[in-house]
Amino acid sequence: MDIQEADVPDRSLIAQFAAREGYYTDCFVAHGAQSDLCGYIEAFYTQPLFKAERLLLRVAAGARSTDDEAAALARGEIDRFAVWHVSARTDTELLMVDASGRTMSWLSVADGLSFGSVVTPVRDRRGRLTLGPVFHSLLSAHRIYARALLAGAARRLRHRGSQGRFL
Repeated sequence: MDIQEADVPDRSLIAQFAAREGYYTDCFVAHGAQSDLCGYIEAFYTQPLFKAERLLLRVAAGARSTDDEAAALARGEIDRFAVWHVSARTDTELLMVDASGRTMSWLSVADGLSFGSVVTPVRDRRGRLTLGPVFHSLLSAHRIYARALLAGAARRLRHRGSQGRFL
């Protein structure tokens, strides 16, 4: 799967954050992969790699989530999933924010499949905006993980059964 980093699209739900001082944003695109938003959301949140994250969140934060809840989120029937809630949604994009308000996840099918993140800065003791040492130390791992998540969702969509169900 060809996953490339790209500029945040100008009219996307995360574009406003890319323009703000101190915010971190990224955007990864799976070239050649396509889906409607509902299918992409379900594939993303039910893939094996993300299920591992869901398990960690259950243990560490007591945030239970199921494949059925991921499907309900995809259909727009619920607006909370694990530690996230829907911040904004359009016909082609979903923006989820975590319970702390510091991180956001963005899914888009506007131009193929895209996945992006936003990290909100905080002020240090001197009043400067910073993402903090923990985020900076995990940035390389985050970028690898983001690519793997997008690739996993794209593969899951490609291997969806003829009945439209994920195998």
